[in-house]
Amino acid sequence: MATSCYRPMILFFISLLGISSLMATSAGNFYQDFDITWGDGRAKILENGQLLTLSLDKASGSGFKSKNEYLFGKIDMQLKLVPGNSAGTVTAYYLSSLGSTHDEIDFEFLGNLTGEPYIMHTNVFSQGKGNREQQFYLWFDPTKDFHTYSILWNPQSIIFYVDDTPVREFKNSETMGVPFPKNQPMRIYSSLWNADDWATRGGLVKTDWTNAPFIASYRNFNADQACVWSSGASSCPSNSNNSSSWITQAVLDSTSQEKIKWVQKNYMIYNYCSDTKRFPQGLPPECSLTS
Repeated sequence: MATSCYRPMILFFISLLGISSLMATSAGNFYQDFDITWGDGRAKILENGQLLTLSLDKASGSGFKSKNEYLFGKIDMQLKLVPGNSAGTVTAYYLSSLGSTHDEIDFEFLGNLTGEPYIMHTNVFSQGKGNREQQFYLWFDPTKDFHTYSILWNPQSIIFYVDDTPVREFKNSETMGVPFPKNQPMRIYSSLWNADDWATRGGLVKTDWTNAPFIASYRNFNADQACVWSSGASSCPSNSNNSSSWITQAVLDSTSQEKIKWVQKNYMIYNYCSDTKRFPQGLPPECSLTS
């Protein structure tokens, strides 16, 4: 929770953005909330807008994007990933603005051979600069059922969640000279595509097209706690000014801190902040912070 010293600063920041307390975005209908952007019929909205599926075959993958743009928010989506031999495939679910100095907040799920774990790849871009990857195995089979993947994005931090368990926090470190996504509204995007030149064991394992079509499924999108960008301003839900709101959350509470430590100790397989070979001149400054 935010302490009292954070609250005036945050409310001032919100007022600068022109954020007003309006009704929240309605939840959960893919016809209302998303546009299919590519795939020539391979992406489908089903069950009266309650289910969306993406499909990949040798000819093409598929994708969709949100109708709305957002500047800060708590955004949830349930995904069920490609089952069986998914090697070579990537299911990407992310927030992004456009342009060479774009901001981006990524979940990417790298497929694998049957019985081998998916890799959940996360990254944060700010002002066109990424290279902030952390990768994890999951503590469940993400192909057997739907699981919730969430992004909490506010002026203080970006937190990645899996089934309400925090797995990663990227803090605002502008005082250390690190750009932070805070000015560019972003849409939600998702795609299922072939990346067998790098996705599975560095490209050693190729996509087995005899298993096509590969299908990923989506349901229960929720952006009730997200700020919708329109006409140069961001409109937040009416409860966003509460001290308990996601937008005023400056730090993880002690329970969440223990959860994120548990995940990172047991399931993290790559952390850019430990990669001295990649950064021989020194690790990025934000790496001096601890979750």
